[in-house]
Amino acid sequence: MAGAEHGREPCPDRIVDDCGGAFAMGAVGGSIFHSVSGAKNSPRGERLAGAIAAVKRKAPVLGGNFAVWGGLFSTCDCAIARYRMKEDPYNSIMSGALTGGIIALRAGPRAIARNALMGAILLGLIEGAGIVLSRQMAALGRQQQPVTLEAQQAQEQGPPDSGAPPPPGPGFPGGGFWANFSGFGSQEGQGSPPSGR
Repeated sequence: MAGAEHGREPCPDRIVDDCGGAFAMGAVGGSIFHSVSGAKNSPRGERLAGAIAAVKRKAPVLGGNFAVWGGLFSTCDCAIARYRMKEDPYNSIMSGALTGGIIALRAGPRAIARNALMGAILLGLIEGAGIVLSRQMAALGRQQQPVTLEAQQAQEQGPPDSGAPPPPGPGFPGGGFWANFSGFGSQEGQGSPPSGR
């Protein structure tokens, strides 16, 4: 398939990968949400136990719902990519619409249409944000010109020689960081005759 996305698994494996990732995301998010609501709805002194009970009861359910959505979305995405023989943002938008419609299949035609529209809008926003972000990052990369070898050599040589000795650099004997601790970078002894004792 031309133009496969970098960083994603190939299509049959992508379904399992996205299903597991969606389950983990739903379970973690559900744990956070249900621990707060469980603690809030419990009496004083029982808040920790109420939070743990709510997480154990409801977080796996939310993780399973996310996994169903992620697996169905990836299956539709792979089927559409196979049918169209290319991978682009339109595949994800159509997959979001199909997933929303399939999940609402038992609720009737109006619910199917509404959920399909919401899935397409949601995935359109996500894909649009990804495109805008990647274009801005590419423009930022073009603005940062790489340093050429000639520019680096000119920077190291500095301005043309004026006859004065170069200032001490950050090296050990000439100054910089270690001069403060060792005394090697002190101005005594650099360009002045040694003091006689």
